Amino acid sequence: MFGLRYIPDVTTLKLDVDKCNGCKMCLYVCPHAVLAVNERKAQIVNADACMECGACAMNCPENALSVRAGVGCAYAIIASSFKGTDPADTCCDDATCC
Repeated sequence: MFGLRYIPDVTTLKLDVDKCNGCKMCLYVCPHAVLAVNERKAQIVNADACMECGACAMNCPENALSVRAGVGCAYAIIASSFKGTDPADTCCDDATCC
């Protein structure tokens, strides 16, 4: 959607394809076309466009999607560049996304 991109490879969005029932609810609520459904299963097709709003996870009836809604890792990376700290110190709880 409009070519918007955030910092590459920092989204906390995760998909458990085995749980997906192909309902397409994630497609309807995602404002940036991050997901697609092929052969009745969702897939992440544009992760760098994810703004971590959490709409997909909140509306998934099977809990196949998870995301740390809010500012997420992009904020941690930007803030750490100003503070001179490690982004993993303020990123995710498990610090695997940074």
